[in-house]
Parts: sequence; structure tokens; C-alpha cells
Amino acid sequence: MAEIVLKDVQKFFGSVQVIRDMNLTIADREFVVLLGPSGCGKTTTLRAIAGLEDITSGEIRIDGRPVQDLEASNRDIAFVFQLYALYPHLTVYENIAFPLRAAGEKRANVDRQVRDVARSLDMTHFLDKRPSALSGGDMQRVAIGRALVRRPKAILMDEPIGALDAKLREDMRTELKRLHIENKATSVYVTHDQVEAMSLADRIVVMSEGILQQVGTPMDVYRNPANLFVAQFIGSPVMNIAKATLAAEGGQASVRLGDAKSAFRITPEMESRLSKVAGPLSSLSLGIRPEGVIVAHEDRDGFVPLEAHLIEPLGAYDIVDLKVGDEMLRARTSSGFVRKPGDVVFARLDETQTHFFDTKSGRSLGIRAEV
Repeated sequence: MAEIVLKDVQKFFGSVQVIRDMNLTIADREFVVLLGPSGCGKTTTLRAIAGLEDITSGEIRIDGRPVQDLEASNRDIAFVFQLYALYPHLTVYENIAFPLRAAGEKRANVDRQVRDVARSLDMTHFLDKRPSALSGGDMQRVAIGRALVRRPKAILMDEPIGALDAKLREDMRTELKRLHIENKATSVYVTHDQVEAMSLADRIVVMSEGILQQVGTPMDVYRNPANLFVAQFIGSPVMNIAKATLAAEGGQASVRLGDAKSAFRITPEMESRLSKVAGPLSSLSLGIRPEGVIVAHEDRDGFVPLEAHLIEPLGAYDIVDLKVGDEMLRARTSSGFVRKPGDVVFARLDETQTHFFDTKSGRSLGIRAEV
């Protein structure tokens, strides 16, 4: 396996820059997910590592060796595409064996390696079938098996399960994670689906408009977003974001969202830190995930009365939209906790889960109450 290093990588298509100053190190045997919306440059980055796209400037190293000037065939990597790209006239066995036969491997070695991969992917029972007889999930397993069979230094995957239905995607996520652990392969995976990223990755690389926004473990990216883009891209439902101003309610430090009349209480220490960092606070945004909005049926100290606007039942829990002035604050509650739209409940913000951002730059101010 191998470490992959991107240093000052730039990529232009004509006058359009699709990768900007990319600096990233992917450790040996690490599973890294490139995550971002369509057009953010994640697939181009993956193809640049593979050698399917030439970079405009910068350096790409695989296992310590510069490869930006090498052909894809000389980089010792495997690529799994979203579309299966299987040979329809060949059996599953022959599709998996194809890279080994092309490399001139002996027949006995080919047979042993194909059957080893087939066992690990639980597809020994359809080795004699052709792709047309398989389901979408099975065809993608064959494509992954073809990539794994020659034990490459790295495996690159471009939304390999994006075309599958929800149940198959869930099954394949589990399968991909298991294969990564068993094969100890350096893996780079591209997706726009943050659920896939959170469940698969050792580290997530969040991208937008060709720029690396944040790199971290799934929980670090979820709990400590570096900016507004990451905060609103990671999580389902996404983080609540609202313009905020400091206020004083009866001498108590508080923060008001939008044009709401009432304000949520914060500690004096929080107010003091915000004032020092944000100055006049004319461009302050507050962010909090739905689980950080604490909801009660009865009035309590520090709670604000709010009207339920919309209830989204999701089985084990509900997502409830609470009207706060001209803003909607989404809260996660137990199933059936709020009976119907129009009910009045009482809410407060968990300060340990409350984030503050500079609205103009989008950056996190890094101010949050201690857990």
C-alpha cells in the first residue's frame, strides 16, 4: 500500500480553475472520502491522482515517488467508476481475471487470486454468469473485485454506489468498509452523499469550488465545522444557521435570532468572548444542530416560548420546525413529543453545541461553551 501526497496542485480547464492550491496527505492504509457538491472538483482531484487528468501545476506523490508525469498504467492504482464498465461478453470470472491476464500472470496465480477475491466479496456462486444476469449491486461488486484482484498500491472510487437503490447502498457501504479493513488498502472515495462519507471515512476532505474547506475525522467535521459551508453541508438535517445579535434581557446576556422579540440566554463569559473576537458583531451568525435545540412542554428558567410550525416524523424521532421571528429553528425531539403544528413549546440552546460564525467570511469564530 502507499501514502499519497498532493502538494500545491492546480488544475485549469481553459480559464476555469477547478482545483486550487490543493495540499493533502493521505496516509498509508487510510480511507479518505472527498466530499462536496457537484462541480466542486472532487472527481477531477481523484482523476488527477489516477493519471486520467493532467494537472496544471504542483506535485502528486504515491509511495514517495512523483507520478504527475507518469501514465495511469504506471502508477499501480486501481479505479472503480460509478458505471460498472464490465465486459458484457465475458463471465464474472473473466472480468475479474482480466487485469491479471493483461499483466501476463500465470494461469494458476490468476485462478487463485480471482477465487480469493470472489470469496471475500461473496460472489463465488455467480463466477460463471455474465454481467447481464446480475443485479446492480452484484455488478458493482464485480467491478470492485476487478480493482482489488491485483493488489494495487491504492484504490480510487468515484461514487461507486451512487446508482444503486437505498437498500443496496446501505449494504454496499458495509461491504466497502469491511473490504477496506480486510485488505488494508489506501482508499480514496468520492461522493456528494454526506451519509456515505460519515459512515466510511477515516477522514473526510470537504471541498467547494475547487478549494479544500476542511479535513478531519467524521465526528470532528460534524462537531467542529470550520466555516458556514461545512456547517450546512454536513449533517441531516443540516445545521440551523441564523443571523444573530447580542441582546440583554433583564440584565442577562442573550442572543437574538433574526427579528425575534425574545432572545436565548447565554453566559456572560460567552458574551465577553464574542465581543472581543467579533467587535461590533454586525455580521454574526449562530449555528446549532437540531439535537442542540432543547425542547420542553412547560416553561423553565432560560427557555423561550415558540410555536411549532411543521413536524417531520422520522420514526425514532421527529424534526420540528419552531418559528423564531422570521427564522425557523429545527429541533430534534422524541417521536410524538410535539403533537401538532401550532402547539406552543419552550426551547433553549445547548451552549456546548452552539457555534458562531463571521457571516461575511463564513469562518467559525471558534467560540463555544466548554462541555
